[in-house]
Amino acid sequence: MKFLTPATRNPIDRLNVVGKPTARIEGRLKTTGTATYTYEHHAAVPDAAHGYIVGTGIAKGRIVAIDLAQAKSAPGVLGIVTADNAGKLGVGQFYVARVLAGPEVQHYHQAVAIVVAETFEQARAAAQLVRVRYARTDGKFSLAQEKSTPLPPEPGMDTAAGDFDSAFASAPVTLDQHYTTPDHSHAMMEPHAAIASWKGDKLTLWNAIQLVSWGMRDLSRTLGIPRENIRIVSPYIGGGFGGKASVLADAVLAAVAARLVGRPVKVTLQRHLMFNNTSHRPATIQRIRLGAGRDGKLTAIGHESWSGNLGSLPERATLPTRLLYASADRITRLRVSHLDLAEGNAMRAPGETPGLMALEVAMDEMAEKLGLDPVTFRILNDTQVDPEVPARPFSTRQLVRCMQTGADRFGWDRRNARPGARREGHWLIGIGMAAGIRGGRAMKSAASVRLDRQGRITVETDMTDIGTGSYTIIAQTAAEMMGVGIDKVTVLLGDSAYPEGAGSAGQFGAASCTAGVYAACVKLRGLVAERLGLGTTDIEFSGGRVRAGGTSRPLADAVDAGELQAEDVMEIGELGKQYAQQTFAAHFVEVGVHAGTGEIRVRRMLAVCAAGRIINPLAARSQIIGGMTMGVGAALMEDLVVDKQVGFFVNHDLAGYEVPVHADIPEQEVIFLDEVDPTVGPLKAKGVGELGICGTPAAVANAVYNATGIRVREYPITLDKLLPKLPRMA
Repeated sequence: MKFLTPATRNPIDRLNVVGKPTARIEGRLKTTGTATYTYEHHAAVPDAAHGYIVGTGIAKGRIVAIDLAQAKSAPGVLGIVTADNAGKLGVGQFYVARVLAGPEVQHYHQAVAIVVAETFEQARAAAQLVRVRYARTDGKFSLAQEKSTPLPPEPGMDTAAGDFDSAFASAPVTLDQHYTTPDHSHAMMEPHAAIASWKGDKLTLWNAIQLVSWGMRDLSRTLGIPRENIRIVSPYIGGGFGGKASVLADAVLAAVAARLVGRPVKVTLQRHLMFNNTSHRPATIQRIRLGAGRDGKLTAIGHESWSGNLGSLPERATLPTRLLYASADRITRLRVSHLDLAEGNAMRAPGETPGLMALEVAMDEMAEKLGLDPVTFRILNDTQVDPEVPARPFSTRQLVRCMQTGADRFGWDRRNARPGARREGHWLIGIGMAAGIRGGRAMKSAASVRLDRQGRITVETDMTDIGTGSYTIIAQTAAEMMGVGIDKVTVLLGDSAYPEGAGSAGQFGAASCTAGVYAACVKLRGLVAERLGLGTTDIEFSGGRVRAGGTSRPLADAVDAGELQAEDVMEIGELGKQYAQQTFAAHFVEVGVHAGTGEIRVRRMLAVCAAGRIINPLAARSQIIGGMTMGVGAALMEDLVVDKQVGFFVNHDLAGYEVPVHADIPEQEVIFLDEVDPTVGPLKAKGVGELGICGTPAAVANAVYNATGIRVREYPITLDKLLPKLPRMA
């Protein structure tokens, strides 16, 4: 099926199942510990050996020699893989770093060997006996130092409209500030893990991976084997946030090791290897320049961002600036410098998260210069068309309503505009807000749907569920289309043997995978109608019955002669080019800052979101508050600290890399505005998985400023950045 024109009324619009708050259909499995995550496929692979990856002890240089004698003779050891016996390993399409070091070392904790033994403890013990001799060379580990020597930008990275330089120079009111965001880690609960098993030249890989099809492609490229010889299985994933987009060292080395020892091999990354071996969100240095008239209308918007990486991929922090506010004269520039750190790549809302951490603070600073309320200033500069391409309208854009609704619900009118003016005992109280924006597109996605003799609907697609609720929204879609209760639907996900779905990434998963299921159900409805001898005009599937032309038949009658199965793919046309398809949010935060210690406590939070039709409000709320929580972490605590001498992330575990805990997160409220977007797909829905973090850190920062009068432009906002400037305690 091709989606080429905006959706009109269809069976989804009945909203008997879709749009209802629905508990996750796999929830009981997860809460009782019976959902089988990657490392737990004991029944499928009962004889698996254990692999333990050894990371390099330098960040830049060469491996001179590896002594494996002691490790090989250790108890239980079955084999050891290094670059010497791994065979030729290529590089996938998504990640640029090589999986295995040798002889060149690209970054600290790049895998140098994998030790395989009968038990995990034996593999770990033997790994400590691997002796590696290096020739260390100087590396580049500081973005601030390398900022002046960027790589040539790729086409399309820089944008311009009008004459920014002239407009900025002539603006009556201007702002020119720099903001920095540090490196961030995904820090997902489930470690990267894989189990590999060969049968002849056929590889089965159980892997914690977000996009199965990407993994198939990249594993084929890396191992140099045909894609049809690979099967990837990933039914449950304990968090990803972009860090498990495709195959990494755990998957590739499990496959290589299993081939070497002639046994299935299971691998999980140690927590400190997850920080330095896999990808992360790279640090940025950003410059925001805003020009405005005395009336508060922006006349010039400029956003430049520098980041560092192993390859040429920048953190696209200028993305939100290109679409959020009106101004005819504007520029954005992205620059990336080579750094010999672990690879920087996608992390929840890549681009928008760090970009809004700068832009939305700058907007507050500019509002203050103009003497305008921050909400009023943003509303004044709203746009209903793409500012870079004015002929391209937004498919839907309710940002103004998000801000107005949030201001009313949060009590914005009670905010004291004078920073540091509100005090409760030893606590300085502040309120801040920020706008959020994130893409809402859909991608090509396929599914198969089967109606069996028991009247059950089974859906199969290689779409994954990384804790986002994919199982449930897919079941809701199939139930709505086929006119049955959700209890009559079985959903099977995360297996490359199933039709190729969109995967979980980029906030496109929900809109895409449900569209694929919709397409398959349309075909299945046609088969049912044909089997029952009914016409397809004005046909209705409801309550387990099929009605058309005055005739009503039980759905089960269609399978008297055997079950029915349909498979289809939803192919997305050009509507995403004709319309700017985005989701929007307004975030409001209240904080308390202790006047004596500088301790920051978030007191309450609100997100008002406009994101198309919400398929499952319960799951969508969970996604938004999860993003809000990560936003608090980005604002106040998360900071991968770089040792600029050795070249590694020092705080490479959850003891040193701080993330929010329950005590850090107070009351959180989420409001979804009524909205449908017929340009995205037949469900008229968009994703929300990343919108919750877009703008939240800036809202926290703006609240801290309102509480203290101290403007911190270097994230995270920690005690040491507040203490020297806090007012004296009475």
